[in-house]
Amino acid sequence: MNFAKRKFELRSEQARQSAIDLIRNLPLCESKPLMITVEAFKKQRGLDANALMWAGPLKDISEQAWLDGRQYSAEIWAHYFKEQLLPDEFDDELCLSGYEKWAFDPAGNRVLTGSTTKLTVKGMAQHIEAIHAFGASLGVIYHTKE
Repeated sequence: MNFAKRKFELRSEQARQSAIDLIRNLPLCESKPLMITVEAFKKQRGLDANALMWAGPLKDISEQAWLDGRQYSAEIWAHYFKEQLLPDEFDDELCLSGYEKWAFDPAGNRVLTGSTTKLTVKGMAQHIEAIHAFGASLGVIYHTKE
């Protein structure tokens, strides 16, 4: 049995009725049952937060920060901050369903798979705040975006 994942945001009676109608008509199967989960809605962070991070602190850090006599690109800093600052474990206040920071490749090596796209609004705000603090500790002066 192949069943596509469905999500309902229960904001109206119509949405509730749609969910009830779906459940009423789901197939029942003893050997391969479906699972129904109800959870609190978590607002996913928007693309604006991602653009803000790249145009703001990552750009300023890559242009101003020196560490051990070297400067690094915004891409290297972004990867470094994901390794250092993303939550190691799932936290439902900071992460969306399906978040995982690390996975293992076929050779058993730990690989960073975590992404800021799996952060909630609060999680992304904390991530950017930590990036700002790190850059400030290296003397970075942030430019406000008009």
